[in-house]
Amino acid sequence: MPATTFPAIPLTSWEPAKDTLHLFLQIVGKIRLKLMPRKNHWWFATLYITARGISTHAMPYQNRTLEIAFDFIDHVLEIRTCEGKIRQIPLQENLSVAEFYRQVFDALHELDIDLKILAKPYDNKSKTPFAEDKTHHHYNPEQVQKYWHALVQIDQILKEFSGRFYGKSSPVQLYWHHFDLTLTRYNGKKVPLDPKANIVEKEAFSHEVMTFGFWPGDDTVREPAFFAYPYPLPPGIEKEPLLPASAVWKESNGSPMAFLSYENLLKEPAPKQALLDFLESAYQAGAKLSGWPVEEFRVPPLEEL
Repeated sequence: MPATTFPAIPLTSWEPAKDTLHLFLQIVGKIRLKLMPRKNHWWFATLYITARGISTHAMPYQNRTLEIAFDFIDHVLEIRTCEGKIRQIPLQENLSVAEFYRQVFDALHELDIDLKILAKPYDNKSKTPFAEDKTHHHYNPEQVQKYWHALVQIDQILKEFSGRFYGKSSPVQLYWHHFDLTLTRYNGKKVPLDPKANIVEKEAFSHEVMTFGFWPGDDTVREPAFFAYPYPLPPGIEKEPLLPASAVWKESNGSPMAFLSYENLLKEPAPKQALLDFLESAYQAGAKLSGWPVEEFRVPPLEEL
């Protein structure tokens, strides 16, 4: 499967592998959360798509730097330090979460990196501590590589869409708790904090935002899909038009969000343009009803400067 195409990744075809990979990513993501200095909206906790897989990028440890990277071509987890030291963990079928967790922290110890994380899943259907989880052991190289090939395409398109906006914008990043690849735009306005919200929600939604993203599906949404939503949600947004024709406003936790199934995107004659159209139409809908200064945020062609 060439990495330049959108592969078919129906949830049911790789769900056990997806659940296992998700927990692997949570372990590595929690290491990044522990080591990185704080940055707004939890940007310091996220992971990034690379030419070979998914990475933490460089992280500080005392007076050193390390990186932890999933390589979905050779199927290894590689831990590298600025001193040139490397440890590799093979990613293979029957590798359980418990064994992955043990090998990661053994490798860190060998590299003289000593740290502790809250070693249990966050906001996940699995509640088993990582060190005890021998149930999830379904890493599948072919299936994981297909998923990563999809992420490579989506990452590029989200980055292109990001370049159209002059305002504050997040990196394109993978949030390991919900397993979604996202991009968020901000208009600079603060939002009154919801006293019922938890600390994660308060930090994530401290300002008005529009979020765009992709997730591979879960127990609630049984298919991979693209989504977009503004926060706070303006009344009547579900009446605004979306592109392409198969995109809809779908209820999520009691509120409408823009929704485009991955399967429907694959049916489009030009999937990249269809996805850009979806993102732009959702942005225009939210920006219009939320009163964003769309023209001020528009990035003009260089010839217009």
